[in-house]
Amino acid sequence: MAVRVMRALVVAAVAAAAALGTTGTAAAPSHADLQVVRLDPDPAAPGGLTTVHAFVANGGPDRTASPFTVLVDLPAGFTAEGPFFPDGCAVSLAGHLVRCTFPAGLPALRTATALIPVRVDAHVPPGTRAEGRVRVTGADDADQRNDRTAFTLTVS
Repeated sequence: MAVRVMRALVVAAVAAAAALGTTGTAAAPSHADLQVVRLDPDPAAPGGLTTVHAFVANGGPDRTASPFTVLVDLPAGFTAEGPFFPDGCAVSLAGHLVRCTFPAGLPALRTATALIPVRVDAHVPPGTRAEGRVRVTGADDADQRNDRTAFTLTVS
């Protein structure tokens, strides 16, 4: 009797999930085009802070059906320093790589931005210009040629 009740509950749960479109399987990729837009951060003094705006646009034509990840690579002399937006960003490589994951559902012709505060090391001389990179990865991305761009960090 208990086995029969358990099977009935499982069948009912699967049917309810299917009706809601939440069967636990991954969504089929959409026809979205994630692209990174270049934005250089404001200059900062040695020991000061600036913010990298990792700006990603969905060129469409579809809404993203899967999560996507934005990665920010920082050069030597510059270190990521939280808090970050979104809150779930993770830092690795001694503060030189930040990974931020965004949920599925970015509409076509809309944007998502990760905000990454960056500390300029105190020993970096004024006038220094260094290159970092922003990248985006996601299962929905139709054109990977526009998934990365450089940005310039300037020490004032």
